[in-house]
Amino acid sequence: MRDRSEKRPPIGSPSRHSSSPRTLLLRAGFQDPARAGTLLGDPALLPFLPADAQADDVGEAGDPGGRVSADRSRRPGGRPADVRLGPAREDLIDSLALTADPDMALLSLVRLAEAATASESGHLVSEGGIEPGCTTTPAALLRSILSDPAAEPREHRHRLLAVLGASQALGDFLVTHPERLTALAPLRAWGSPEEPGVGETLQRAVLDVLGQADLAEADPSDSDETTPHPAGAGPAVSRATAVLRRVYRDRLTAIVADDLTSADPIEHVPTVCRRMAELADAALDAALLVARAAVGPQADEVALAVIAMGKTGARELNYISDVDVVYVVGPAHEPQDAQEPISEEHLVDVGTHLATELAHVVSATAPEPPLWPLDTALRPEGKDGALVRTLDSHLAYYRRWAASWEFQALLKARACAGDAELGTLYEQGVAPYVWEASRRENFVEDARAMRRRVEKESVPRGGEDRRIKLGPGGLRDVEFTVQLLQLVHGRSDESLRVRGTLEALDALSAGGYVSRTDAAALSGCYKALRLLEHRSQLFRLRRTHNLPEKAENLRRIERGISDCLGRGDSLWEGFKDLRRRVRSLHQEIYYRPLLGFAAALSADEMALSPQAARERLAAVGYTDPDGALRHIQALTEGVSRRAAIQRQLLPVIIGWIGEGADPDFGLLSFRRLSEAIGGSHWYLAMLRDSPVAARRLCQVLSSAHWATERLAEFPESIAWLDDDGELEPRRSVALAEEVAAVLRRRSLTGPDDAALAEQALEATQAILRVRAREEVRASLADCLDCIDPERTASILSDATDAVLDGALTVATGLVIAQRDGLEAVSSGPDADGRWQAALARHAIVAMGRLGGREIGYASDADVLFVHEACDGVGEEAAAQEAEAVAKQVMGLLASALPHPLEVDCDLRPEGRNGVMSRSLDAYREYYGRWSALWERQALLRARSCAGDRDLGRRFEELINPLRWAQDGLQPQDLREIRRIKARVEAERLPRGIDPARHLKLGPGGLSDVEWSAQVLQLAHAGRIPELRTTSTVGALQAAVQAGVLSADGGGELVAAWILASRLRSAIVLGTGRASGPRSQVLPTQIREIRLVGRLIGLGAGRERELEDLYRRSARHARAVAERIVFTDTAAHGSSASTQPTTTSQAQQHSADSPPPHSTGWARNARAQPRRGAEAAGSKSSRRANRSRATRRRPEGPYPWS
Repeated sequence: MRDRSEKRPPIGSPSRHSSSPRTLLLRAGFQDPARAGTLLGDPALLPFLPADAQADDVGEAGDPGGRVSADRSRRPGGRPADVRLGPAREDLIDSLALTADPDMALLSLVRLAEAATASESGHLVSEGGIEPGCTTTPAALLRSILSDPAAEPREHRHRLLAVLGASQALGDFLVTHPERLTALAPLRAWGSPEEPGVGETLQRAVLDVLGQADLAEADPSDSDETTPHPAGAGPAVSRATAVLRRVYRDRLTAIVADDLTSADPIEHVPTVCRRMAELADAALDAALLVARAAVGPQADEVALAVIAMGKTGARELNYISDVDVVYVVGPAHEPQDAQEPISEEHLVDVGTHLATELAHVVSATAPEPPLWPLDTALRPEGKDGALVRTLDSHLAYYRRWAASWEFQALLKARACAGDAELGTLYEQGVAPYVWEASRRENFVEDARAMRRRVEKESVPRGGEDRRIKLGPGGLRDVEFTVQLLQLVHGRSDESLRVRGTLEALDALSAGGYVSRTDAAALSGCYKALRLLEHRSQLFRLRRTHNLPEKAENLRRIERGISDCLGRGDSLWEGFKDLRRRVRSLHQEIYYRPLLGFAAALSADEMALSPQAARERLAAVGYTDPDGALRHIQALTEGVSRRAAIQRQLLPVIIGWIGEGADPDFGLLSFRRLSEAIGGSHWYLAMLRDSPVAARRLCQVLSSAHWATERLAEFPESIAWLDDDGELEPRRSVALAEEVAAVLRRRSLTGPDDAALAEQALEATQAILRVRAREEVRASLADCLDCIDPERTASILSDATDAVLDGALTVATGLVIAQRDGLEAVSSGPDADGRWQAALARHAIVAMGRLGGREIGYASDADVLFVHEACDGVGEEAAAQEAEAVAKQVMGLLASALPHPLEVDCDLRPEGRNGVMSRSLDAYREYYGRWSALWERQALLRARSCAGDRDLGRRFEELINPLRWAQDGLQPQDLREIRRIKARVEAERLPRGIDPARHLKLGPGGLSDVEWSAQVLQLAHAGRIPELRTTSTVGALQAAVQAGVLSADGGGELVAAWILASRLRSAIVLGTGRASGPRSQVLPTQIREIRLVGRLIGLGAGRERELEDLYRRSARHARAVAERIVFTDTAAHGSSASTQPTTTSQAQQHSADSPPPHSTGWARNARAQPRRGAEAAGSKSSRRANRSRATRRRPEGPYPWS
């Protein structure tokens, strides 16, 4: 819909600058100006115009009678002659220009003038005279309407021409009954104080014909008991039917006139629908009088209630549509003591006769056109069922056999005519079944399936889809959406128990079930679509729910609603846009998973009554139901919109949280989160509207303490739960750009060193917040999709690299500012983070798990600092700056609360006794002369991660010959490795910890796997380039591909490393322990076991398998590690080897150890019995394959799995 703030002139409004009649007519919107010119001079019309109009063409036409022939009204080329129109006809053209179709309006006006003249002459007066409300002088009235300048006649003319220009059918009605011109008078408008109610009007008209005019004063509710039965009922019934239909169209014409002349047709749509329903109610009530007269005296024994269904029941009736009804029959009077009650068979028989006659009155073919078809297909058993039933029969059917869709139809049921008391009993009887229907099995799924079926069955066979009602994005989408929400939530919220679609939308919005924005959009689109439907039906008053195909019909509709739908695009494009908007909202709301779960709850559970809530909390796994109930009461108390939305969310959410490992903590966390950010407009709305967010949030809150604590700090991360793409790793380049942007907004401007240090700390806190946010991203993905160490490490490593790079920039700037003053840093760093006043280029080299891009949530950052003096700068000055920068980096990152990053540089040359940063030459000298084997092993994971890229690359080139040594490992090197490994296992394990439960240092833990991979790299990377990687898993896979490690052994090591890494992350996420000795130990408490087990994918009840699963994996990995690290067979890759002492040892080494370069070793290996080795390898392979099959992680349900 368009902006209607500025009132625009209607399409075709004439301009007073017209230079010819033809131009004036074209500007007024006439499509056939030649015919319009002829009609304006038609002799039938001229007497009704002001006196000057009859002399306009005299003199030019040469006809003293004022007639303008068709020949003289055209130029030789066929165009209208430039005759003088005069003020009267120009004023008429101005009025016609305001209509939807000026050509049709003018033609109908000429026909009406002829009919009014003939009627006033007495040619068309009926035998019974003029009916009440009509005029005996239609010609005089029309002359006044067209020529009187007073306000009331001009308003009458405006209403008349509007109707004639929009509806050919109503124009024909007025031409046939010109005495009904009074229907368009302002004083007879709907709701006018001078106009009696429509029910009274129709009943009086019918009773007058039936010969009982005095009964019109009786109470309409008593009409069943005072129905006349005149002699010769047949003719009277026919006359009564005819007058009923005429009076109905008389009042319909008034409704249409109000609609067409309203200032805002879209906002007037609900008024039109309500008035049409009132008119239909009155017509049915009056028609029932006629039907009783037709049936005769036996009709007085029966009370018949007409129940409106569908749009009629909801008071949303179109101009022309089926009127859906259901009939209920009962005795008219209570039987007296000695009187036998009327049998049900007799009641049904007479009621069926009455219903049949009623249908004839409103729908049968007769001289006056029928009103509308009466559709009874919504009755019990549909078209196969009885037309009329007693109340008990209705209720028995709905209690035992009704389908789900029938209860949805009953949502609109309303007693509209006939016996009011019986109709009220029907409404009260069916209401409980309606509001309990959503608890039926598969109710929501059935409702959705029915919507899809209706849409599919109404698809047009060819051409464009013009369906206003049944197509995608049509009226049915809005109605089905609203009705499903009503039926699900109306059980516990009586404010939703309304019939009208727009009233229900208002109630759903007020109750928080639909956002205000969505409700307003749906309401606006619904009214716009109903307006299009009304105007499509109005032309011929024919039943249609499609937009017309012909261009002239579309043009008529567009002109009639140009002020409210706009005039920029075509009506067709506007219609398609409306449907797109409706369809989007329908799919978003109608398919909420919340609805399906809420439908399965009882009314008490939906209402969260204390007893029902306490029982349900205990049933779904809460260990403290009373405490959980207090959380629920705190969230739902009050009358705020937030509390209203919580009341609809919590019945489902407590069930979803109950599915987690720690429901009590999950509900407490949900309360804390809601109290912290529940005031945000998007939070509760997203949980209500999103198809996945609420359930995912419940899964996180009840299974991950660490992630839950971070959500309130980063509320925007909750919105990620609604978008799979947000849970995928961000590109490292994007993170680096974000950190750089953060630093550009924070410059060093402090007046002294302390202020500069404070500003540097604030900048560091800002960039560490980026890393903390990425930790939340990784944790959410892990909670929802089990735990993927590779994905987690990728997210955290990229974020840590970006933070280290930003911290290096900040630290360098701080050192320069404190040394040289603010002017030295006033221009800021360049795009690469370099400072112009720096004395050296700086780089950070990642080591350990960070270097291997394998860090977890509790990992620190092992690094080396390297620098190179700038041109013209002395080594000593550069070294002093580099030392200060390295210390500032570590200090800033350690002090930046609340999420500091511990930076460890103990792996630098000389360890803690060495300088923090060295130049390339210093590193070259140290590694060339004094490096130990453990330093060579540590350098296997060295990776340039921050600072000067060229410097970092040259550092890697410097150390590559050392870590990828061509001569591999010497025997003494391998012995040294074993000595260090044994010492680590003996000394670094925390006291009191069972080694078998320690994920890092225990047998078969991460340390065993990583040392095995590093031994293979030290031994063979010099000759196998594929082994030159910083990744543990990558190195093991390369070793298998190169043949230096058996596939079974490699599989065992990789599986153990992945499982241990997943468990480490699960312990941090589940228990919240990110540090301390127990953060790397398998839990022993059952609550923690459940949390960790669920996070790695063990289903409910299987969490106790966690320890067995890990111990089995570690045992297999330890066996392989012992063969690689602790076997005394040979030095890996050395030129000399030790002869194996037993055949068994040789067999094991041949299966799991890489083939050395030594030819002597090769001869010894070839000398071993191949048959035994093959058998051992086959047995090991079968065992390993079985083990991997049981531990294989299934594909997750998310795109990032």
